[in-house]
Amino acid sequence: MAKKAHIVGVGETRYTKWGRIGEVTEHALACEAILTAVADAGLKIEDVDGLASFAEDRNEAIFLAAELGLPELRFGNMVWMPGGGGGCAAIANAAMAVETGQAEVVVVYRALCQGQFMRFGDGASELPGRGNGDSESPPPPGLLPADSLLMAAMGFVMPYGMITAAAAFALPMRRHMHLYGTTSEQLGKIAVTFRQHANRNPRAIMYERELTLEDHQNSAMIADPFHLFDCCLESDGACAVVVTTAERAADLAKRPIEIVATAQGAPKGYSFGSFTNPNIADELYATGGTAALANRLWEKAGLTPKDVDVAQIYDHFTGSVLMQLEDYGFCGPGEAGAFIDSGALSWEGGSLPTNTHGGNLSEAYMHGLSHVLEGARSLWGESCCQVEDADVCLVTSAAGVPSSALILQGH
Repeated sequence: MAKKAHIVGVGETRYTKWGRIGEVTEHALACEAILTAVADAGLKIEDVDGLASFAEDRNEAIFLAAELGLPELRFGNMVWMPGGGGGCAAIANAAMAVETGQAEVVVVYRALCQGQFMRFGDGASELPGRGNGDSESPPPPGLLPADSLLMAAMGFVMPYGMITAAAAFALPMRRHMHLYGTTSEQLGKIAVTFRQHANRNPRAIMYERELTLEDHQNSAMIADPFHLFDCCLESDGACAVVVTTAERAADLAKRPIEIVATAQGAPKGYSFGSFTNPNIADELYATGGTAALANRLWEKAGLTPKDVDVAQIYDHFTGSVLMQLEDYGFCGPGEAGAFIDSGALSWEGGSLPTNTHGGNLSEAYMHGLSHVLEGARSLWGESCCQVEDADVCLVTSAAGVPSSALILQGH
């Protein structure tokens, strides 16, 4: 009989602005986050027998297992959903492992140290032989094989300047504005609301840095319609989540948070989604591409959007939050602007308090795994923007790429 999976501990390193060159390694950050999460669960590292990650995390499970002293690695897993789309899928894979007996205690982790490894989107200097005067030079350290494949897939759009994520995701957002009259001010209200939440969160990089709608509107245009504050942070750090069975969780430090339902995938022909564009069906272009996934998730959970007390919605750009509000059924197509205008996303009196930690926009950019941490904390009563009597939490991964999501319940 399957053993239902639960989250029992979370942990993170200190989050900082990207670029901690020479100060710390990405590997050390991963180890620190894992150890912190295990301690939070009231476990010892010797209890862990599974490790899982996503987004081509460079910290391979076999090496972490050896260096952390795991008695045995029974499960090591990496998600195929690309970029920030795989965070919830990594939790799902950990849940499958413990529910089928492949492992008993699995830690899901994500580490980023961009001072050590640069990120895709740095422009021409990131291409082999570019930016350094040497046409025969090898690719820089940050250019992994997966990046090369993505760049090949973007071959038809890169000559026109679509090299950054901001440019890729700006195009569908502009289409949404054309179709429905969505405004930049509505996007700005998302950024301002999440910053207000981060201002209550000591872990957040933007903890003491307030943001007004006027600040948003006056900030630099990065890729029309996205201003600077429509774009996520770039951060160094790591975070981790401990998943185990209800039976094992019964005597641990934290009340178990049930992983009620998970879903992952992509629409037909979606490829890398907004990054490559040509295969996206017209009816999906001005969406997050996650509506079918959302329908499967609600059906699995036996719940509806009305049952959600708090949401942690992936926010690499403000537009992705707006589109997911529609995809996941909190409002109809084209209605998210008005939904945002109503103040629904605010912790203070909103009908759907969202990203109560500040999200990728204002806490830190950890490829969205930090949203799972906040989801658990919001159900434990540990959030800095605590929603009273919160019992059901939706967590989503990146929209506009093959994605994943999960529903947590605190009971």
